[in-house]
Amino acid sequence: MATTSKQIAESLPREMQTHTYAILRELEGKHWWYLGRRQIIASFVGRIAAKLPSDNECPPRILDVGCGTGGNLEMLSEFGAVEGVDVSNDAVEFCRARGVAPVKQAVAEDLPYDDGSFDLVTGFDVIEHLDDDVAGLREMRRVLRPGGRVLLIVPAFMWLWGVQDDVSNHRRRYRLPELRHAVERAGFHVERATYANITFFVPTLLGRVFMRLTGLRPASESNINIAALNGLLGRILGSESWWLQRMNFPFGVSIVCVARRD
Repeated sequence: MATTSKQIAESLPREMQTHTYAILRELEGKHWWYLGRRQIIASFVGRIAAKLPSDNECPPRILDVGCGTGGNLEMLSEFGAVEGVDVSNDAVEFCRARGVAPVKQAVAEDLPYDDGSFDLVTGFDVIEHLDDDVAGLREMRRVLRPGGRVLLIVPAFMWLWGVQDDVSNHRRRYRLPELRHAVERAGFHVERATYANITFFVPTLLGRVFMRLTGLRPASESNINIAALNGLLGRILGSESWWLQRMNFPFGVSIVCVARRD
């Protein structure tokens, strides 16, 4: 008997520790990191959407793999007809409570959609959770139509490993050549790959070194924050979107990759 997506999901550890989803749902609409990152994502999605076929009756179909508690679904819906999928039932319930887009529970390695169903597949901090990242990428490629794109964001550099990687059950952080290699092995043609979040690279590094030396382990690194600065810091991080449309960064906390299915 074939193994179903639900059976696979039940056999794996949660992609994030359970309490992390509640923290994510509370913070993703106001924390500077999520606000700034969403602005960067929107700038990339906008450029991709401009290359996709679209009309009023049939807008581009977008699938957000690992949609979490749904913070990006509303933004993605501005560019097409969006759907979401996540391994966690908790995350799916948060998304359904928002009522923004249809959401299904499934693992990235076994997506419950037909071949060639979508014009754009997004995976924001997703494939680093997978034991076999290439298998997940190949599945994303399967549900893309020819000429469709995948947009990925992943954490960068194993030596930046921190508490958030532990609570999120990450398997790895990437260097740029490693991500390119995985994406190309999955059958994609890489159109753009660059580091991102160069603005807060040094503070992130210093903070994680401090936590290693002191043994400090918050429930989530998102809890280490000055709420009054969320707006300002979010705009500072989001301003990278202007630079990222014009140049590649030599390093950063994250990597952004756009690849095409031929």
